Amino acid sequence: MPQDFSGQNLRGRNFKGQDLTGANFSHADIRGANFTNAILTGANFSYAKAGLQRGWAIALVIFSLFLSASSGLVASVSGLWFAFLFMPATISLYTIVPGLMVIILLGTFFIVPIRQGLTVAAAVLIAALAMTLTAAAATSLAVTLVVAAAGAASVAAAVAALGVGALATAVSGAVAGTRAIIAAGLVALTVAISVAITTSNTTAVAATVAVPLAVLVVGLSAYIGWFALVGNNKFALIRQISLFFANTGGTSFRKSDLTDANFTHSTLKYTEFIRANLTRTNFSASYNLNLARMDGTILAYPQIRDLLVTRNGRNKSYIGANLKGANLIGADLRYVNFKEADISEATFEGANLEWANLTLTQAIGTDFTGAQMTGTCLEAWHIQSNTKLNDIDCRFIYLLEDPKLGTDDRERRPSSGEFKPGEFTKLFYEVLTTVDLIFNKGVDWKAFVLAFQKVKVQFTNDGIELSIQSIENRGDGVVVIRVNLPADANKEKIHSEFTQRYILALEAAEEKYKSEVDYLRELTEKLARTPIVINPNQEAKQE
Repeated sequence: MPQDFSGQNLRGRNFKGQDLTGANFSHADIRGANFTNAILTGANFSYAKAGLQRGWAIALVIFSLFLSASSGLVASVSGLWFAFLFMPATISLYTIVPGLMVIILLGTFFIVPIRQGLTVAAAVLIAALAMTLTAAAATSLAVTLVVAAAGAASVAAAVAALGVGALATAVSGAVAGTRAIIAAGLVALTVAISVAITTSNTTAVAATVAVPLAVLVVGLSAYIGWFALVGNNKFALIRQISLFFANTGGTSFRKSDLTDANFTHSTLKYTEFIRANLTRTNFSASYNLNLARMDGTILAYPQIRDLLVTRNGRNKSYIGANLKGANLIGADLRYVNFKEADISEATFEGANLEWANLTLTQAIGTDFTGAQMTGTCLEAWHIQSNTKLNDIDCRFIYLLEDPKLGTDDRERRPSSGEFKPGEFTKLFYEVLTTVDLIFNKGVDWKAFVLAFQKVKVQFTNDGIELSIQSIENRGDGVVVIRVNLPADANKEKIHSEFTQRYILALEAAEEKYKSEVDYLRELTEKLARTPIVINPNQEAKQE
């Protein structure tokens, strides 16, 4: 009998490796619980609360504030090095040119992260700094080298401050929300301004330059951290690192089997699903799934994750997407584009797939029970006997994505009128129990008979009976021969085996023809070279 943990306080409990098939965890508090490698097939986690225990959350907030203070400190150091280049004594010795060069570098650094991301910005600046220091060293002037080093130190400190500050913002925001982000920013700003003013009191010019730069660095780091948190791909690295920290001590489903598990309306922030089996796992209306770690699962893709939570894919495109095992029961998928997508083992029970595009879709083991599929395009979709097509609500479908050349014919089925109850399933059951052998340049019937007989004998020995259902001449040399076979037969293997044997039969016939032609040619040439002798006596007698 399945275990019942509903409504219980399970914070920090260890369920590692346990068999909890069908267990009920609805409304339970599972913050910090460990389900690593557990078997949770069919388990119910609806309205459960996962994530960090309070102690871990407080520790992470403190850690993020420490990072914020460190960011502010490094930002102030950047400002002070920068200020050094604009002090009257420095300008009188080295002119204002070095300072202007550093302004250009820093300006680039503040613009590039916004447009291209922090990683690209750091790479650009490292290259620029390397060239600057190399050029300075090449001049053999110690003074120039000192100034270049000061500029490099200023920019390097700005890079470090941005990275640390962005991470602090992302971690604090992930753990405690907007208030923590504001607190982290204020800590960084306070430290940056205080250090800049305190250590640059020898000159008002230095303070005037250092403080705004420190403020600017802190502000940009907060900007980067916020956009990393909301999922901007330009700051993916910052997001990954912040989620690593934020999920430390959280609920873990790492490598667990969650087949058919139910997480509807559950809170899933700071939860690990790394390499978990999420076949048909229900995430409908769950909360904060974007703050979980989902490496190695279909949830790792934001577009797919949003679809599984909202169940709304209307008019959206998922061309070539990996939706294997997705739970989309009752989803609104009207006009969705699943072309070339893998939806094997997924469930679309009761989903609305009207006018959807399933061209070249992999639908092996997919459950379409009770789905609405009027107007759906099913060109060359791949289904097998374990694809469920029961109680489909469908008036008509199309077998071509694009009309035939020069026509508007998309091969509507039925050609006119509408499907009667059960006809849709019957139509595709026939697809499941037949394989089409298509010949684009006519059929060599001798080669066909030879190949088909060999394939038939081969698979009869395996308990699979093959027979020809129909032969259709579609014109322009195209011939389609439909072969009956059991629903559980491997159509791909049968088709491949026949194709190989047919080609071999054609090659054998061609070789035989060539040998016969060569023999006749040789005989003709031999006869041409042989003299004809006529007996005169015989000829006289004939006269």
